[in-house]
Amino acid sequence: MRKKIAIIGDRFMLPEVFREKIEMACGDNLDIRTLETAWPDEPMEFGNAALGLDKVKEYFGDPGEVVDFIGDAEIFVTQLAPLSETMMQRLPALKLVAVSRGGPINIDMAAARTQGITVVNVPGRNASAVAEFAIGAILAETRLIRVGHEALRKGEWRGDLYRADRTGRELNEMTVGVIGYGNIGTKVVRLLRAFGCRILVTDPYVQLSADDRNGGVELVALDELLSRSDVITLHPRVTEETRGMIGKDTIGRMKPGVTLVNTARGPLVDYDALYDALVSGHIGSAMLETFAVEPVPADWPLLQLPNVTLTPHIAGASVRTVTYAAEQAADEVRRFIAGLPPVNPC
Repeated sequence: MRKKIAIIGDRFMLPEVFREKIEMACGDNLDIRTLETAWPDEPMEFGNAALGLDKVKEYFGDPGEVVDFIGDAEIFVTQLAPLSETMMQRLPALKLVAVSRGGPINIDMAAARTQGITVVNVPGRNASAVAEFAIGAILAETRLIRVGHEALRKGEWRGDLYRADRTGRELNEMTVGVIGYGNIGTKVVRLLRAFGCRILVTDPYVQLSADDRNGGVELVALDELLSRSDVITLHPRVTEETRGMIGKDTIGRMKPGVTLVNTARGPLVDYDALYDALVSGHIGSAMLETFAVEPVPADWPLLQLPNVTLTPHIAGASVRTVTYAAEQAADEVRRFIAGLPPVNPC
C-alpha cells in the first residue's frame, strides 16, 4: 500500500522542495499531497487557549483546515502548521510528524506522546546561515559599514570616518565574547578564528572542542566575558535562566563602548535597559536581528537611535536552510517507512 503523506509548506519551506527530497529519499511509490501557506508574507500566530492551542507556542494555519488537509495521511511534514491535542484526536491515522525547524514549538508534544505520534525535528537546520549572519553583523558594526552607508544615502560624505578617533577597529585587535556554544555558537567561533581575534566563550553546559582549545579559544565565566569583550554576540537558547540575561546589571559589567549583537532570540535582552545603554554610549553600538515583540512597533524607540542596526529576523533564512531542512525531514520519513528509529526524535 502506498504511504500517504501530507505536506504543508509555505513561501520559505516550499512544499515542492519537501516533495522532491522525499521522493529522492523514498522513491515515487507514495501518495503525496501538498499545500502552500502564505507565511512569511503574512505573520504567524501565537498560542491561543480559546482555540485549544494553548500548548502551541507559534504556528501558521487554521486548525480546522490543517486537520481537513492531513485527513487520513500517516505522515505529516511541515514547518509551521499547528497540531494540538484536539486536532490529533481527529487524526487517528497519523503516526509521524516531521517538523522542519529546530524545535517542534508548533506541536503539543505531550499530546503527541499520549496519542502515540512520533515527532521529529531538524536541530541546527539554520546554524550555518545564522553564524555567517552574525559575522556579517559584527563587521557591519565594527568597520562602520552601516554608519557610512546611512550617511551616503542621505547625501553626506563621511570623510571624517577616516579620522583615527572615529574610524573602526579590526577584529584581529579585539576580543569577541560568544555567549552560548551550541550548534550556532560553535560555528561562530570557527569563523571568528580566521580573523585572528581573541575569543571568549561562556556556556555552563558544554566544554570547548579540542580544536578550539588548541586554537586559543577560552572558556570563561559570564562575568569575565562581559568585562573583557569588545564585541559580545548572543547564541544561547531562551530558558528561565537566560531570559532577560542582557539587562541593566549585566550591561553595567560590560566594557564601555562594547558592541552587542543579538541574532538569537529577543527575550534574551531587556530592551529598555539596552536603549538606555545605547543612549548613554556605554554600549557603543548594537545589531539586533530578533525582538521580544515581532513585528516591532513602528514607534519603537530603538528604531530612532543612530547606533543600532536592525533586521527583521532573517538570519536563519537562506536557500541552503530550505534544502538542508527538507533533506533531513525526508530522511526521517525514509527511516519511518523502513521501520528504523528516528535520528532526531523530540
